[in-house]
Amino acid sequence: MSLLLALLAAGFAPPSVARGSQVAAAEQSRIDFKGQAASSEAREVAHWALGSGDSRGLPFMIIDKRAAKVFLFDKEGRLLGAAPALLGLGNGDDSVPGIGQRRLATITPVERTTPAGRFQASLGHDFEQDILWIDYASALSLHRVISGNPKDRRRARLASATAADNRISFGCINVPAAFYDDVVVPAFTATVGIVYILPETKPIDAVFSGISRNSSR
Repeated sequence: MSLLLALLAAGFAPPSVARGSQVAAAEQSRIDFKGQAASSEAREVAHWALGSGDSRGLPFMIIDKRAAKVFLFDKEGRLLGAAPALLGLGNGDDSVPGIGQRRLATITPVERTTPAGRFQASLGHDFEQDILWIDYASALSLHRVISGNPKDRRRARLASATAADNRISFGCINVPAAFYDDVVVPAFTATVGIVYILPETKPIDAVFSGISRNSSR
């Protein structure tokens, strides 16, 4: 047996390998969900976003569509807050081409999807309120929960204990007003941030190419 093989068998790792493992472990340890219930996919993307540098030293948000939950982290990976969310009525991970230029009345229920992907987001305004623009071209944003049609019961849906009734919007993400005002606005003031919307019909690595297939769910 060569000296190198003998050392490896004894648990020795070359400095570069050991250092890389230590850095990866250190990066993962910097993500703390602070006791918040979070899916394995949400944790995986959060660790990858920070550890790989994909979040580019910016605040970043994880939107878990299956769990109907939003997590917001600062640039160091510290959890700033988490909240339930209302999402698009339609099941799917893509936006219909040109949907951002269409009138709401023409958008069918199946087209009301919240697309998965990585987006650069910033604060802005629509015709009625200040919002967080996630993808301007497709009119995708995150904002305070709206009243909308009283039959939608949006606030009641947000307050329910299950995610099963959180699919009601045209695609935008509705969150509690206090979460938007106290967590989202301060985090994105005077800066942009990265938003990761997790897929519900596609594998993670098909949406976030930097994540290996072996770690995808």
